[in-house]
Amino acid sequence: MVTAVSDFTPPRLVIFDCDGTLVDSQHHIVAAMHTAFTALGLPLPQAEMIRRTVGLPLPVAIQSLLPAGVAAAAVVEAYKTAAIAQRLNPDHHEPIFPGLVEALDRLEEAGFLLGIATGKARRGLDYTLATHGLTGRFVTLQTNDVVAAGKPAPDMVLQAMAETGAAPASTIVVGDTTYDIEMARNAGVAAVGVAWGYHDEDVLLAAGAAKIIKSFAELPDLVVEMMGDAPCAL
Repeated sequence: MVTAVSDFTPPRLVIFDCDGTLVDSQHHIVAAMHTAFTALGLPLPQAEMIRRTVGLPLPVAIQSLLPAGVAAAAVVEAYKTAAIAQRLNPDHHEPIFPGLVEALDRLEEAGFLLGIATGKARRGLDYTLATHGLTGRFVTLQTNDVVAAGKPAPDMVLQAMAETGAAPASTIVVGDTTYDIEMARNAGVAAVGVAWGYHDEDVLLAAGAAKIIKSFAELPDLVVEMMGDAPCAL
């Protein structure tokens, strides 16, 4: 009996983090966190401490910033209120990092599928994508208010692969924090770190990033090199 060999090629998928990778949102995150802590009469965490938590599930991030014995629930709600108020301000602006759109264009032209896995809530992610004309560019959107286990758990990457049909060997995560790199490793996929985000390059490499890019212009050629240039199977 001869066993048929499938010639199916899994789609190639590039999953991006959002804050610190696609958009520079650190000033708004720090401001919203300070607003929340002030509203509840809590000592303000340093901006650097806040930046180090970006990417974690919001309750986990906030709990790590609170004094011992203080519950996070009220601060989480105050942060959400502050973040919504920011988005309603007509002067609100979170710039995308240079070269992003061109890199997305090149990846799509090469047959890659694009996705996002972020600690943002879906409402915040939708706002960010719409603001920059990126709605519809990503075929899978994974947010921590939908997928229960946030970074560094593998769940968002596993869900993205399940939705697209990608395999671990045909998937790469691109992110700026160790949480992104650890999420990728926990899902059995490769990771690329970015040099412009919220965690230093050396800690990204120590966490398991295969490469660090200095600009988005480097990304398309790098992922083709890492995964090969076979056409994407749709």
